[in-house]
Amino acid sequence: MRKIATFALLATGLIALGCGAGSTDDATSKADAVGAKGDDKPKTAKVGEAARDGKFEFTVKSAKCGVAKIGTDVIGAKAQGQFCLVTLNVKNIGKEAQLFDGSSQKAYAADGTEYSADTGAAIYANKNAETFLNDINPGNQVTGVVVFDIPKNVKLTKLELHDSMFSGGVDVALS
Repeated sequence: MRKIATFALLATGLIALGCGAGSTDDATSKADAVGAKGDDKPKTAKVGEAARDGKFEFTVKSAKCGVAKIGTDVIGAKAQGQFCLVTLNVKNIGKEAQLFDGSSQKAYAADGTEYSADTGAAIYANKNAETFLNDINPGNQVTGVVVFDIPKNVKLTKLELHDSMFSGGVDVALS
């Protein structure tokens, strides 16, 4: 049953990602994601600061690691190592609807190891599926939780947030 549900989620995700492919906004490229236009290198945002990539403005509200299980005793997800729950606000700053996909987000440890988001666990962390293929209209915003399953002895140091899987992304420091 779990394999079928995982396959269905993956298939839905791939179809939706294909629909939003290539939707970046030249006016808000990675080069001016956080700093002023014309900066050679974008600044890294901090928790609580707005950072832009493409048509989205991201604000990381908090990051909590060390969570072993998400959900209830009946249904939920158990971490392979530990879950890190990243609460963030996503605002559409573009002129058309944009699909937010939690699986396009990445997290990094101090040694540069990259971790992908656990969209299956995020379903249990979000009451209304805010981070799972959510179409956000211009001017609207959502707040949700992106979940990462990382080893118990690892500490995340930064996030790389994307408006789509094809965008350059913007960095947010966690420490």
